[in-house]
Amino acid sequence: MDKGTLMTLLSIDWVPIIREFITLIVVIDPVGTIPVYLFAVSNVPRALHRRFALRAVLISILVLLAFLVGGQVMIETLGLRLGSFQIAGGIILFLFALSMIFGESKAQSEIAEAERNHLSGAVFPLAMPSIASPGAMLAIVILTENSSNTVAEQATTAVLLVLVLMLTLLLLLAASFVHRFIGDTGASVISRVMGIILATIAVDAILGGFNMLGVFEVAPAENPSPLG
Repeated sequence: MDKGTLMTLLSIDWVPIIREFITLIVVIDPVGTIPVYLFAVSNVPRALHRRFALRAVLISILVLLAFLVGGQVMIETLGLRLGSFQIAGGIILFLFALSMIFGESKAQSEIAEAERNHLSGAVFPLAMPSIASPGAMLAIVILTENSSNTVAEQATTAVLLVLVLMLTLLLLLAASFVHRFIGDTGASVISRVMGIILATIAVDAILGGFNMLGVFEVAPAENPSPLG
């Protein structure tokens, strides 16, 4: 690595990048996706498991990148204010977080949904709603809001999104080993901890939405939430 590259890396503010990365991990929940994947491939030949996981992650990338590129344009075309969308998104994220903390785990509810519909494909329930969940779609739109994020910052979010989905793919490819290691209880505990973090992020998003609409002024946090 030459000196110029090193100086460029040192000049980057890594704190917001790391916070966005953690936010994306929380809303996508790669670990919570593992039991869904194991159910989805239960009747699929082992030779096709790798292709199954690749297809699900590819579909998730396309869906979430579509929201990253066109989500805000759609909102503005409908004449909606981003502050209102941010409040609505924060409320939905908060309810989603509550379901992670107090209700059935993400994986259990989605497996039950799949059993009711007799579907076990890579599109449903694995790609949607397990990986590309409604919470992830809303978070992507908020993280790439045009008025407060430059094209470079939105491109950074896109790269972070792809990295999180690549992590998800790696976990799916190693799903049998990971699930054997952490068990259903471990996956449930991790999902609930992520739910608590997500609830906090959602409250920040709601407060940020009120602040954006001018309803009241919110004191800035020392380290602002990526969704706030």
